[in-house]
Amino acid sequence: MINRKRVDYENIDVPPAPMSTQMHLSASSLEPIVNHIFQSRCITRSDQQRFMAIALSQDSLGQNEKMLVDRVFEALRKGLLRVVD
Repeated sequence: MINRKRVDYENIDVPPAPMSTQMHLSASSLEPIVNHIFQSRCITRSDQQRFMAIALSQDSLGQNEKMLVDRVFEALRKGLLRVVD
């Protein structure tokens, strides 16, 4: 039998990452990620996390960024992109 210790995640203090290691998120960062996704014709978990972090970090997306997001979701819906781990 495996002895598993229960961890209380609610009471763990995690210090914020130093500013030098935090990824700068901007809408202009979205285009290179989308280009990479379409060049490889697949989206990895890492691609998805970066894509979503940038898309959701904005108060509002511009028309170009909205088109990029729609392009990725439409390609996923049509099966043109593979989802890989």
